[in-house]
Amino acid sequence: MRSSASSGWKLGCIAAVGLMAATASGCGGSGDAQDANEPSGDYEVAISKVSFPRKQGLGETSELQITVQNVGQTEVPDITMTVNGLNYRSTEPGVADPVRPVWVINVGPINGTTAYVNTWALGPLAAGAERSFIWLLSASQPGTRTIEYRAGAGLNGKARAVTASGGIPAGSLTVNVTRRPQNSVVDPATGEVVQKGQ
Repeated sequence: MRSSASSGWKLGCIAAVGLMAATASGCGGSGDAQDANEPSGDYEVAISKVSFPRKQGLGETSELQITVQNVGQTEVPDITMTVNGLNYRSTEPGVADPVRPVWVINVGPINGTTAYVNTWALGPLAAGAERSFIWLLSASQPGTRTIEYRAGAGLNGKARAVTASGGIPAGSLTVNVTRRPQNSVVDPATGEVVQKGQ
């Protein structure tokens, strides 16, 4: 009985290993690539609006809005926005995580989360249509900071966003974060954030 049970256990292990190997093979080289459904090509995109207060106080929450427009004749497969500069790398020795926020992301673009920490996607964008990426950010580090942004047409590199002249739809903005909170109000006529006492 002991010998029979031992043999059964061994056969079960061999079968399980074989099943795992077959599954790995099916999910690996013979499966579809991650970008199999992303069309290849260039899609004309323009960044039509960027809004973010250029002066902010420590702890102040502000809205970053970047609006993109499909200026081509073909639907963009998946309009994306990559933003760099929301974090910085600490040089302090011994820290567990050297990546620290310059701005804390309270709310990101709705339904825009991707597997990439600095890239958001809002789905297909029809020819002539616009879409806005909106973040609510709280300043957590003082100093003069630069945010860089770049629009894309997909997440996997096959669909590329380009300007009408063939360049990359991208830009940057510089923000001064002071240690003192800003006395800011919204102008009811324009909707602009107005800094008082500057």
